[in-house]
Amino acid sequence: MPFDERVRSRFFSGMRRRIVELKAKTEESLDFAIDNMMLERMDSFFRVEQGLAEVGRMVSLIEEELEVVQEFTHAQRLEARLEFIEDRFEDFDSEVRERPKRRRRKINLFNFFKAAGGGDPLAPKGEIHSATQAYEVLGLEFGSSMTAVTRAFRQRAKKLHPDIRDGDRSSEPELRRIIEAYQHLKSDDSLS
Repeated sequence: MPFDERVRSRFFSGMRRRIVELKAKTEESLDFAIDNMMLERMDSFFRVEQGLAEVGRMVSLIEEELEVVQEFTHAQRLEARLEFIEDRFEDFDSEVRERPKRRRRKINLFNFFKAAGGGDPLAPKGEIHSATQAYEVLGLEFGSSMTAVTRAFRQRAKKLHPDIRDGDRSSEPELRRIIEAYQHLKSDDSLS
């Protein structure tokens, strides 16, 4: 399915921002490792150095592939790859800085295959199928922080809630879409 031009521009700007941030954080983490890890933990340093170099290489490949994305499903796969690479970076960065690794959500194989196109045909179908759609519903740029997502959700929900509108329930479908978008992004571990 081809991109809507507005969604496409939001997706590209969000992905580019995440790529630039990840590149900068990778370089900074490598510099930190050289300064603080090389002498005391030589074996770990070489493994981390190789891992961070691989993260940098993979980010460059994603950046190149981003230029040729034309379809929404291709964009979703690319976003999932970037999330995986961000997780790998977090693992290496945690080791460099000697802090506990952040908890990631475990991969549920049913949800993995459902996202890949399979899934339960009897399951209720919502309107929000991706992070890109959820950001669009909330009126945010792709890749916005969870704080911005929560703020946008609360502002929009306050305007549409029947209690605020003297019991008028005409905006209830839009309110449900906003709630679904917020829940999708909240359950998505790509926001940290």
